[in-house]
Amino acid sequence: MEKNAGILYMVATPIGNLGDLSERARRVLAEAPVVAAEDTRVARRLLSACGLSGKKLLSVREHNEARMSAAVLKVLAEQGACAYVSDAGAPGVSDPGGRLARAARAAGAQVIPIPGASALTALLMAAGSAAEEVHFLGFPPRASGR
Repeated sequence: MEKNAGILYMVATPIGNLGDLSERARRVLAEAPVVAAEDTRVARRLLSACGLSGKKLLSVREHNEARMSAAVLKVLAEQGACAYVSDAGAPGVSDPGGRLARAARAAGAQVIPIPGASALTALLMAAGSAAEEVHFLGFPPRASGR
């Protein structure tokens, strides 16, 4: 890893219930000098609920992820760390964040996942299905014809 390449935290956020946000995720969001977000409006609400209003935010969404990766890499080099959150769920898992993680690794930064509540795991718990009976192949398209 390059010296001063920084740490990118990929922070999973709750799908529905803010109480599912882990203490570790709260700590990372509090300590990160900058939070990059799929939607800064959603991230502001999350940060406000955590008592972290006023945190510097960068918009890194599906349509600008490749271009904004350079801005995040600059934050990593200059400030040492950045946290990334998608609207709900895990960044890079059916949400933006994958390109950003690849760019950070390619630049020599450390990429650290901060796991959270999993919708798939919750579904399995409620369904009573044995894990060996489940095959997850991804998410269906949002609209037909895609």
